[in-house]
Amino acid sequence: MSDGVEGNDERRRTGDAAVPEPQGVPEPRPGEAEPAAEPEPATLVKTGAAGRTEARAGAKADEPGTGEADDAARDASGTPAEAPPDSPDAPDDPDDGSDGIRYERLPDPPPPILDGVRARPPAPPGLATLVAAAVTALLSGLLLGDGLAVNALILALPLAAAAWFAARQAGRRPRRSSLCWGAGGLALLAVPVWSDAEWPTLLAVLAAAGLGALALHGCRKWSGVLLSPLGLVLAVRRAVVWGWRGVRERTAGGEKDLGPLLRSVLVAVVLLVVFGGLFAAADQAFADLLGSLVPDVDGGSGVPWRVFLAVLGLAAALAVAHTAAAPTRWDGLGPGPGRARGRVEWALPLVLLDLLFAAFVAVQAAVLLRGEDVVHAGNGLTYSGYAREGFWQLLFATVLTLAVISVAVRVAPRSGPRDRLLVRSVLGTLCLLTLVVVASAVRRMDLYMGEYGLTRLRLSVVAMELLLGVVVLLILAAGVFGARLLPRAVLASAAVAVLAFGLASPDKLIAESNLAAHRDGRTLDLGYLSGLSADAVPALDRLDEPLRSCALRSIAVPDAPWYATSLSQARAHEILTARPVRDHPCRDILTDDISPSVR
Repeated sequence: MSDGVEGNDERRRTGDAAVPEPQGVPEPRPGEAEPAAEPEPATLVKTGAAGRTEARAGAKADEPGTGEADDAARDASGTPAEAPPDSPDAPDDPDDGSDGIRYERLPDPPPPILDGVRARPPAPPGLATLVAAAVTALLSGLLLGDGLAVNALILALPLAAAAWFAARQAGRRPRRSSLCWGAGGLALLAVPVWSDAEWPTLLAVLAAAGLGALALHGCRKWSGVLLSPLGLVLAVRRAVVWGWRGVRERTAGGEKDLGPLLRSVLVAVVLLVVFGGLFAAADQAFADLLGSLVPDVDGGSGVPWRVFLAVLGLAAALAVAHTAAAPTRWDGLGPGPGRARGRVEWALPLVLLDLLFAAFVAVQAAVLLRGEDVVHAGNGLTYSGYAREGFWQLLFATVLTLAVISVAVRVAPRSGPRDRLLVRSVLGTLCLLTLVVVASAVRRMDLYMGEYGLTRLRLSVVAMELLLGVVVLLILAAGVFGARLLPRAVLASAAVAVLAFGLASPDKLIAESNLAAHRDGRTLDLGYLSGLSADAVPALDRLDEPLRSCALRSIAVPDAPWYATSLSQARAHEILTARPVRDHPCRDILTDDISPSVR
């Protein structure tokens, strides 16, 4: 240690800046590397020659620097003071035969992944944004407790207003693409207004939320399209704090004080409640009108549930407004192009895959041209074994093909025009053959549904397969015109498919298809039809008794408020009011083995 001290003293005399030697560092043994000088205060690791490591926290900001600690620890002779035996910095006892200890600096931790894409915190929300958020919370608590219908579209209006006001305050102007995505989201909310079925309604609401998230973030790449909905969820906590800051500023006095507005609203509510109650007590017709317009907060849903919905609506409105003011640029997280492969390495697997697809397509030509003849030709083939099982395999094959294409594009050779021609030829051939596979899968399910009728599952998977075919067509178009618009084109096609699927009333199509098969002499699965939604009531109303009453008895058409009643529910309520369900014994009709359509 004396050599090290003398070396430090010599450097001080010559004016060189030297880093003090850490405490407890022994002299290097012969053949051993010199211990590195202690770096700036950072995370250090204590390591031994045997490979043992032990993490030690870095120097704190309020502790003295390394040089100051060494100077304070020196005794009169200029030798560093001994560290306590139980200190983590104490050197190993040289008598115990253990190896020496040296300190190495760990690499700095990487910055958080969102720091590069997250915008700067916006200024506290203005009065208009806070009012829009409050209106959203109020309407959520009043309108969402009885189901989804027109109320979903009503709630979207103050949400859009909160986003608009927050963006204007932050100095952001919406792009035309964002306006188009927002209009598409509002159009999707027409599905719960039109249909009573829960499954297309839920799909439409989720799709509307996805389009709204994309409109707020303004993303264009695959990473942005896929991560935009996640951005709304991650923004909730910051948005609540942001909204609270806005409320505190508006209630602290000054020109933008929120107090007068709150007092005015409170006085208006008191006046409306008092005089509305008096008028309702004075006239029964006015009381009925008021009862149909004002939600029943004491209904079956309960006050706690409505309070929870109000809080949820407030958080959603603040998250939407915060995202509109400071959106996260998810496009910055997208992966870059992969390492380009050689022509042979890239093309050989894909060419072999093309040949396999071509062989399968050649076999499927008979199915596409002579489907029923092939199925009825014998050899153990049945509709259930051939169409149903084969469909799922082909559906998975289509999805896997899209995954293969996405990977192949990232690592495709791109050194010149010949490489681009090779990529377009190989992948274009694969896409064309995939379209034939899609057609074969749809044809299989068409044969199966023609024999056994429509169900929700069969109709859904056929719609999904058709959407995958559209995606393959878009990939073909991207190979010719460029892939810049491909992510948004795929999302737009999916949104249009969801909208068309919901407005087509799938339950109504299922009922009409099964009734048409019944008129052709096939058996009727009345038990399955009785579990459909109110969308199927107009079709089932055409059945003869007692089949009509048995099919309609289990379909629930609740007497919901106007804002929670879809057009299908209103139509079904009119039909059942005009022709009530009769009291027939339906147990034998619903439980007999007359349901080949669900085998």
